[in-house]
Amino acid sequence: MSENSQGQKSLVQQSLGQQSQVQQSDFYGNWHYPTSIRAGIGRISELALACKELGMNAPLVVTDPALAALPMVKQVVVDLVDQGIPCEVFSAIKANPCEQNITDGVSAFLQGKHDGIIAFGGGSALDAGKAVALMVGQTRPLWDFEDIGDNFNRVSVERMAKVIAIPTTSGTGSEVGRASVITDEQAHIKRIIFHPKMLPNIVILDAQLTLGLPAGLTAATGMDALSHALEAYCAPSFHPMAAGIAIEAIRLIKEYLPRATANGNDLEARAQVMAAATMGATAFQRGLGGMHALAHPLGALYDSHHGLLNAILMPYVLKENEQAITHKIARLSRYLALEQQSFTGFLNWILALRSQLAIPHSLQEIGIDTSRAEDIGIMAFNDACAAGNPITFTAQQYSELFKKAVQGEC
Repeated sequence: MSENSQGQKSLVQQSLGQQSQVQQSDFYGNWHYPTSIRAGIGRISELALACKELGMNAPLVVTDPALAALPMVKQVVVDLVDQGIPCEVFSAIKANPCEQNITDGVSAFLQGKHDGIIAFGGGSALDAGKAVALMVGQTRPLWDFEDIGDNFNRVSVERMAKVIAIPTTSGTGSEVGRASVITDEQAHIKRIIFHPKMLPNIVILDAQLTLGLPAGLTAATGMDALSHALEAYCAPSFHPMAAGIAIEAIRLIKEYLPRATANGNDLEARAQVMAAATMGATAFQRGLGGMHALAHPLGALYDSHHGLLNAILMPYVLKENEQAITHKIARLSRYLALEQQSFTGFLNWILALRSQLAIPHSLQEIGIDTSRAEDIGIMAFNDACAAGNPITFTAQQYSELFKKAVQGEC
């Protein structure tokens, strides 16, 4: 993310000047599903109030190193201190956060005698912040809370810290997630840490915070949001409410992601994509699928950007699932008013969208080869997201699918 312009006014001052204008907009509101969400330009100004509502008197701001060096994070700290809420910043987080990052965050929380978490940034910061908030009150190791069976019952809920989540990208939707994806560097896999109470207490969706995000990251994170909504829509489980949210999220991405990528200062487009990202993550309680089952091991093995992996994998996984989702995709195509309202028409739209956003067509273009195809097939088969795929693929089928994505055979 590039730095904001120098001489930037306080975020609070900015928001006061914009408030009357944005209150009448179509992208300003208070939502109470699936948690308390405050959406609108300038609503970062309400952070101190949110802290006070939750009883946070000395929060720890969890963010990533790049953001910690930018004026926006420094200004957030200044604004909180000015309003009587001292805080510190923890930013020792990798792009794919690992166990050591969480351990270090817990140490910072306890040593600083903090009483809450402000998770500020992209998916890595939000996932890490939620995991730190979970672990500050636990005596068991992190992996004891992996999303397997009823492991979540091991959590001492009353000792978890409260969380305010503030995304600065529009993709992961981690701000409304009940889990964190953390890399186990010893096993070279990503593990999902889950508890229902990991859902942040308050979310602030302020598209102003995404200004300056480069076009490539805007595209990759937006395609990540699309992968969430699309896999949720295609999942075989019965959850019509989630399906309804998913198709509207896909429409918003179709209409606004190209705009947000082409013009990073288009606040309406950025606000709509930010809403779509939150919707996609709300919808995927219905399930995810093969895109994520493959993206997780690839991210762990190659430390590649999760959203970009999903964007590249998308058409290959769709094609492999064609026989199970033809009618669903045709229905979705009609809702999107595509010129060709069929599976083929939808797949062509996905390919055209990726090309428009400068997404690579194959995994080999980002330095991934087929040397570990067998391992990746097994890891994808064992990934929790595989359970939500429309077709139950074998490890060998995942391996072959991966090879097609490497070689660009779609």
